[in-house]
Formats: sequence, structure tokens, C-alpha cells
Amino acid sequence: MRCQGDFKTQGKSRWGHGGSVKKITALDLILASIAGLFLLFLYFRITQGLHYRWNWSVIPQFFLYRAGETGRWVPNLLIRGLFTTLKLSLWSSGIALFVGSLIGIMGTSKRLLFRLISRFYVEVIRNIPPLVIIFIFYYFIGSQILDSLGLDLAVRNLSPGIKRLLTLLSVPPERFSAFVSAVITLGIYEGSYIAEIVRGGIQSLDRGQWEASYSLGLSRFQQLRFIILPQAFRRILPALAGQFISAIKDSSIVSVISIQELTFQGMEIMASTYRTFEIWITIMLLYFLLTFLFSLFLHRIIPEKSFGA
Repeated sequence: MRCQGDFKTQGKSRWGHGGSVKKITALDLILASIAGLFLLFLYFRITQGLHYRWNWSVIPQFFLYRAGETGRWVPNLLIRGLFTTLKLSLWSSGIALFVGSLIGIMGTSKRLLFRLISRFYVEVIRNIPPLVIIFIFYYFIGSQILDSLGLDLAVRNLSPGIKRLLTLLSVPPERFSAFVSAVITLGIYEGSYIAEIVRGGIQSLDRGQWEASYSLGLSRFQQLRFIILPQAFRRILPALAGQFISAIKDSSIVSVISIQELTFQGMEIMASTYRTFEIWITIMLLYFLLTFLFSLFLHRIIPEKSFGA
């Protein structure tokens, strides 16, 4: 029952009691004022101490630009990087949910072998720096498995319509293998955290749920499918939502393998404009905007009673 209390506390502390929005208090205003003063101090120190000349006028052109031939506004590097980050996060979160749910269920199995496999996966992945995992999986999956499967050749032979759809859902065909490697890597990494969330959610249920479903003659699979997992996932929805937000932020790691997401595009722009502070402040605000909007969206679609489960 301790796990159940942990999930209650987690849901309330993150989203507010019962899913309601907390009112702004005097303490909130004081902390916001302190944060604002600190930012002004940093701005002053950068300007005066480093003799840095701010130039925000170079930033808007990297959001949209007008195509010379058609005269239409076309997304530029920052918008394309933002879309790539979003697609990378969605695909990797789907894989993480599948892998994490499977490993989490194995962690509650009666069979020792399944529990050992689950614990080995979680402990190994969570105790290796994610950057190391990125390099290992990228060079192994990208250069060995995907090449042996002929993925690049298969993508190049697709029809133009399928290639456009592929670009819309992921990245252009010439960068598809690297994108798949990044998605799998992030999915496996995030899955190790979801596995513990799922395992904790299952173990938080009262033992009587298992006994009652067993007395009805249900098999282990039927118990999980019809009785245990629906209740467990209802309890862990806030934690899963938080993990999805973390996946958006963790996606910046794959910039080291030249995935053209938001962080990678920021480094490219900085190298060409030398506008270090303007670029990274813009990147920071874009990440905040993306995660904050998803937080609001997930808060809307998750039933309020899930927070007090």
C-alpha cells in the first residue's frame, strides 16, 4: 500500500490536489520577482562584464523565410528542428511505453527468470549515461542491423508519395536510418523508467484483486488484461505523462549523432551567426513552450479521478 500512497502524492504534487489548478499566492509572486531580478542581473553582467552586444534581429529569419520562387513563407531551421523534436519524442515514447510495460509486467511475474530479466534491463540501462547508450546503439544498430536489413535501399525504392508521407511522419528518406536508430535508443532508455512506473503501479494494487480474479477462474494473462492493468494504468497516468515530458527534453541528446532536431539546429545557427546567448535563450524558450503546452494538454485529457486514485 506504500506504493499506492507514493502515486497519490506524486499525482497531487505535480498537478495539484484532485487535478485542480492551484491559485497564485503571494509566495509565488515573490519567487517570480526574485527570478526576474536574477535574470536582469545575468543580462547586466553579460552585457557589461563580457561586453556582449545583443542582436535579436537575426533570430526571426530562422523561424520562417520567404521562398524566392513562390513567395510563400517556408519553415526554416528552428521550426523544422522543433517538428523533428516532436516527432522523435512521439515515436520514442510509443516504443518506451511498449517496452516499459512489458518489462514492468515481467518484474511482477511469479517466474524468477522474468524478474531477473526485468531487473537486469532496468539496472543496466538506468546506470549507464544516456550519451554512452546513444553512441553504442547508433553505431551498432545503424551500421550493423539496419544495414543488414537493407533499410536504406528499401526507403530509396519507395514511391514519391510514400516518401512524402515518410518525411511528414519522421524525416527525409536520406536520414531515415539515423532517425530510426535515435528513436530506438531513446525508446529503450525511457522504457527503463516506464518499467519501474508500471511495476510500481501493479504492485500498488491490493492483493485481493489478484485473489478475486483468480477465484473467477481467470488465467494470468486474463487477470492482467481485464483486472490488473486497467486499474494500474489509471493510477500511473500522471507519472506516465511526466515521463513523456522528460522524453521531449531527453531528445536533445541525439544531436550528437547529427539528428537535425532543435538542439542540433541551434548549434548550426550559432556556428554561422556567433549569436551564442540569443540562440540558446531561444532554444530554451522553445523547449519550455513545447513541454508546457504538452503538460496542459495531458492535464486536460487525463481524468481528474486518476490523480486521486
